[in-house]
Amino acid sequence: MKLAYALRAAAAAALAVAAIPASAATAPGTYDALYVFGDSLVDGGNIAALTANHTPNPALGYQHGRFTNGYDYTDHINYELFGAPTTASLKGGNNFAFGGARIVSDTTDAIPDINPQIAAYAAAKGPAADPNALYILNAGGNDIFALGRYAGGNLNALLPFTNPNDYIAAIVNQYAGAVQTLNNLGARNILIAGIPNADVPIAVQIDAQLNARLDTLALDPATSLMRFSYIDFFTRLQTNPGSLGLPPLRTDMSCIQLHAQASGCAGIFSFDGTHPTAAVQAALFRDIARQFDVSAVPEPRVWLMMLGGFLLVGVAIRRQARVAHA
Repeated sequence: MKLAYALRAAAAAALAVAAIPASAATAPGTYDALYVFGDSLVDGGNIAALTANHTPNPALGYQHGRFTNGYDYTDHINYELFGAPTTASLKGGNNFAFGGARIVSDTTDAIPDINPQIAAYAAAKGPAADPNALYILNAGGNDIFALGRYAGGNLNALLPFTNPNDYIAAIVNQYAGAVQTLNNLGARNILIAGIPNADVPIAVQIDAQLNARLDTLALDPATSLMRFSYIDFFTRLQTNPGSLGLPPLRTDMSCIQLHAQASGCAGIFSFDGTHPTAAVQAALFRDIARQFDVSAVPEPRVWLMMLGGFLLVGVAIRRQARVAHA
């Protein structure tokens, strides 16, 4: 009776573990690499490498070649998964993002935009994508800035396009096209961050158009497309920062303007007027990890159930052995 009870309890524990969704019970063996494409929000040091570490300027408090006072959210994800921040592609790493990059390919400068970054990845790491890696796309802010400059009278801001409607269509199609390209290369775990600039009405409109376009993609049935909404994140940041583990944040002045670098920019949203502080980047990581279950170890409840099941099985086997030899 005792043996049967122990085996039933062990089986129940095993079934409880099996009932947990796979994403919640899997260690970061789910992903064997992280690849990053985007702009200065996630640049892991490529612009710093190009400028001999003069941009972003460390004297102003920029750290680790990032465009803020610490690591960005993709660094935190990589650290959670593999124990180290991302490394710039120009230094042999998997972070292909460049500060200043756009979604829309811009032929007026030498900065590789989102789709040229993917082409560089395919040339360096391909031709086939690793289906077990996680791929992050993070762009759009510089495209919104370009639209703002055009509206302010700079008629060359959208080149090679000459009107904003065509440029907006290109934002939507080229960003969605980046997802399709990665899928076609063999990527099966793609996280796309939506358009930022939540306080700019046109950004909200473009983000909605992007989501509608993403719905039309012909992705492989095995591809998981994870969509992270900057607009939702920044809305919650304004209305309930505590839900993101942050205090109320000043948005009227940047950390640099307030000369608050030595304090870690505590209680300030933006490091330089454009980029969020390292604390906000860390909150981004936490929110993404919560939404998409980016975790380095199985959750404690999973370990406890597994351990309990293993212990019960062990006890049952030892008791059975004693009975057999009695």
